[in-house]
Amino acid sequence: MDKLKNKVAVITGGNSGIGFGIAEAFKNEGATGAITGRNQTTLNRSVQALGNGFVGIQGDVTSQDDLENIFQKTSETFGKIDVLVVNAGGVVDGMPMGPISDVTEEGYDRYMDLNLKSAYFTVQKSLPYLNDGASVILIGSSAAHRAAPGMAIYSAAKAAIISLAKGLSLDLLARNIRVNTLSPGSIDTPVFGKLVPEARLEQVKQAWIDIIPIGKQGLPSDIGKAAVFLASTDSAFIVGTEILADGGMTNISMMK
Repeated sequence: MDKLKNKVAVITGGNSGIGFGIAEAFKNEGATGAITGRNQTTLNRSVQALGNGFVGIQGDVTSQDDLENIFQKTSETFGKIDVLVVNAGGVVDGMPMGPISDVTEEGYDRYMDLNLKSAYFTVQKSLPYLNDGASVILIGSSAAHRAAPGMAIYSAAKAAIISLAKGLSLDLLARNIRVNTLSPGSIDTPVFGKLVPEARLEQVKQAWIDIIPIGKQGLPSDIGKAAVFLASTDSAFIVGTEILADGGMTNISMMK
């Protein structure tokens, strides 16, 4: 269990859900480093669960100053960074997704800021602190490939993430920094509680399960294992591409 031994990693949004699943998988493979999040209480709890070798750095990825602080503090503690997971994103607090008729300009800007702009500048701000040969993993979404009601902005942002990985790979080729996208499908995390009322939660989860060919939702640990692959030398010949971790939902279908 040492695929990431002596590797320093930063996982944005690593204090919960998919991000924590990735951090845990990295820890199990020997990595050290930092997880980030906006909620200090959740951050403290997650760092405690990870144990020695990881620190928590509070920060908002939509803030350039916070991004600079995240990488500076990580570098001061651990040295140069080998793996960056750009995971923070998702639902904007207090601003649910909706159809185009309901979306305001502010809502559009805030969703794009969180899910696209922040990813671009997270990578940019990390560059002075990344080792040559580092692996950068952008967290996309199967939503980039499948339209869903009221999710047009989010889906468009995640589609742009896939393109971003290709362009950034070219930009960083001279430093041998690989940029790839890992796109989860339906993963069983607390995010569902932000999207649907508690009374409908199990119904919505079952609706997802019904369209996933392998017959179950994914777990954060499933995404963690895929991220370990992209972070390690096992994926040394993979650059500028996307791994879909969605139980077959996007590319195959089951007639029921």
